[in-house]
Amino acid sequence: MMSAAAVLNGIDAAIVRLLVDVHPFVIGFFRALFGLLFVMPMIVRRPAILVSGYRATHAVRAALKLGGLLCFFVAFTLAPLADVTAIIFLSPILLAVGAWLFLGEKLGPMRVFAIAAGFSGALIIINPGGSGALEPALLLALAGSALMALAQLVLKKMSQRDSTDTLVAWNLILTVPLALIPAILVWTTPSWTAFGLLIVQGVCGALNMALVTRAFSHADASFLAPFDFIRLPAVALIAFLLFGQVAGLSTWIGAGIIFAATLIASRKNPARID
Repeated sequence: MMSAAAVLNGIDAAIVRLLVDVHPFVIGFFRALFGLLFVMPMIVRRPAILVSGYRATHAVRAALKLGGLLCFFVAFTLAPLADVTAIIFLSPILLAVGAWLFLGEKLGPMRVFAIAAGFSGALIIINPGGSGALEPALLLALAGSALMALAQLVLKKMSQRDSTDTLVAWNLILTVPLALIPAILVWTTPSWTAFGLLIVQGVCGALNMALVTRAFSHADASFLAPFDFIRLPAVALIAFLLFGQVAGLSTWIGAGIIFAATLIASRKNPARID
């Protein structure tokens, strides 16, 4: 299930790149809308899942996740897909930093080393040519990873009282109106072809969430986390087949360092991901 979710993430990224005539903000709105429509039957059948111990916190989490997704979507349109995907893997590293800063969790020597190594891997990818100039699109991907890490810090607290289904339902319900606000500012009606791709993307996003949620109900996060890295070769293959993009050596080296750092950082205190 985690492997399938990783491949769906690769398809999601490719669809963003294919939607060249649709603004990333509009993509974000339709992705949330079709994702909500996909899970609406579950909400209708089980309205009790909307009972929550939190109120405004759901909106905060939804806004953070939306901000992260929009950063990724813009980065996907401007930078090589494999480079952006590799930067996304920094989220668990940033989560460890946030847990230390805001939740008082301790950082042992190995975790400090993992954090430093993770950022070193990111720098290798962000400046692959060694020209001395950082690529703005990849810095945007880094910002998206930071927002996703903040969203997971909020999730870590909320999961103590709310079920996974409740968290998923409220996230989609609140993301739709939040995503509509920036989308209106740049609105252009998608073509029928683009509309079809947006539907596929929404379904992929909802299926991804369902697969990950189901997988985490069967196994520990520390066991499942490495499977998410299947996303990188999946994205690299899709990017090559559809766009002729070839991931450079620096991308694979940086991604390998981030991968190893993530395993070390999540070893003793695995993060829950929804």
